[in-house]
Amino acid sequence: MTARLPPTASVARPIGDTKLFAPAADRNKDALCDLLRTHAPRNGSALEIASGTGQHVIAFAHALPDLSWHPTDPDPARRASIDAYVAETGLANIAPAQDLDATAEGWHETVPEQDLIFLANLLHLISAPAAECLISQAACALVPGGTLILYGPFIRDGQLTSAGDIKFDAELRAANPDLGYKDTADVARWLSDAMLSPIDLIPMPANNLAFISRKP
Repeated sequence: MTARLPPTASVARPIGDTKLFAPAADRNKDALCDLLRTHAPRNGSALEIASGTGQHVIAFAHALPDLSWHPTDPDPARRASIDAYVAETGLANIAPAQDLDATAEGWHETVPEQDLIFLANLLHLISAPAAECLISQAACALVPGGTLILYGPFIRDGQLTSAGDIKFDAELRAANPDLGYKDTADVARWLSDAMLSPIDLIPMPANNLAFISRKP
């Protein structure tokens, strides 16, 4: 799903035999829980794309206990970390982590339809065609009335709006010219092309944004 990333991208360190810890996930989990409490469905099935270490899905499952959470990640080490966090907490509303490359054509056929699909901090780590494919496949995987939430850093109408974003985007593009922040206008177009209705574009801490869209 991702390739040739600079060392500043997707940072996670081991804690114990299996678990991984990502400082960024720890910093933003409370804000994301608040976002989900407002915009996620109250119950049903929720798919998290590129779940990473497992810190997010544990927090989400606590915050929204009536949703059945399905974490995924293409990296076996991260899937093992997710399952270790789940085992430690004993939460019953989180399924075992599944292998899923959400940039691959046809993946929606491999998962049940979902009431919620959530993605954090991935679009800038994949190419524009892969991001468009991911959104299209996610739309197909949603039930009618289902919600897609995309969170992360973005170019805003052609402009990067902080020194940190300018630096990180440049590092990504130096490592791999296909990577880098996606423009909000492009993301809005991809959502529209996937027949998803825009609900909101929400400013988030640390200069991030959250796209909220819904399948008619």
